[in-house]
Amino acid sequence: MGNRAIYPGTFDPITNGHIDIVARASRLFGHVIVAVAASTSKNTAFSTDERVDLAQRVLTPYANVEVHRFEGLLANFVRQWDAVAVLRGLRAVSDFEYEFQLAGMNKHLVPEADTIFMPTRENYSYISSSLIREIASLGGEVGEFVHPIVREALAERLGKRAIKK
Repeated sequence: MGNRAIYPGTFDPITNGHIDIVARASRLFGHVIVAVAASTSKNTAFSTDERVDLAQRVLTPYANVEVHRFEGLLANFVRQWDAVAVLRGLRAVSDFEYEFQLAGMNKHLVPEADTIFMPTRENYSYISSSLIREIASLGGEVGEFVHPIVREALAERLGKRAIKK
């Protein structure tokens, strides 16, 4: 169990689906690094430091999991940490084509690491960070989709009235 895997993403915010992937990966790999992308084309609700902090706080139960920010090419981060795998969660078949292209390019750039696709559990297949942000911004309840720490952070970011209790 000494193998290291990298689970990259924006995690804006980290959801219960992400946490489930981390939990399952932590049983398969000796060390899992959740790599929070600093530079992204996405318009994020939380800063990189906030996203790292939220992920660290909700992932504390997993002793072999660390959270780090990364900038630049994922292949360089994978190589820096001497990882053997890049983890990618798949919610639906529609995710596969894009993820497959990324996996091929990453294999070309860092041949010593493989991409591992982990399908989400059925009860998380419709959850995405962007949907969570949208629901929360419109005042909807997101507590069943995110950790309570994340729910509170969303409420603080969007105003106390944004998420109904």
